Amino acid sequence: MTEHTNGARGDFADFVRVEVPTLTRAAYLMTGDRHHAEDLVQTTLARVAVRWDHVDEPAAYARRVLYTQSVSWWRRRAARVSETLTARVPDQPRLDTDVDVAVVLERALHRLTPRQRAVLVLRFFEDRTESETAELLNCRIGTVKSQTRHALRRLRELSPDLAQLEMDR
Repeated sequence: MTEHTNGARGDFADFVRVEVPTLTRAAYLMTGDRHHAEDLVQTTLARVAVRWDHVDEPAAYARRVLYTQSVSWWRRRAARVSETLTARVPDQPRLDTDVDVAVVLERALHRLTPRQRAVLVLRFFEDRTESETAELLNCRIGTVKSQTRHALRRLRELSPDLAQLEMDR
């Protein structure tokens, strides 16, 4: 990730070339859908382009836009579609390969709230600190801590085989 500052920022096209791969990976992790991730990145870039001359740190601003747009999209979707949760987790086969683990983890991530998913992506995929995550999501550090705790607990509930697999390794 390249730091873009006012003095040596370069032009918007350079910014896009440098940042799109990272933004796209993060968007895919949050949405689980390649096409939606690409749409999310396009929306993000459009918003960054409009504010290009007024933003001190375009990469940080782009991340904030990406995460808030993802949460907004899920809120709109949740208002239209309701999900029914069951009290009992269905029996699942034992995980044997890294591909199985990736598929189960991806499915479990999609059952988290958008904010929980964003917190996990920022904290563990992008290796951000709690304070950086809080700043990007425009919330308090305590919110990041509680969302992380709740998200990890929910992942353990949704995919107990992941915890067992980690212990076996």
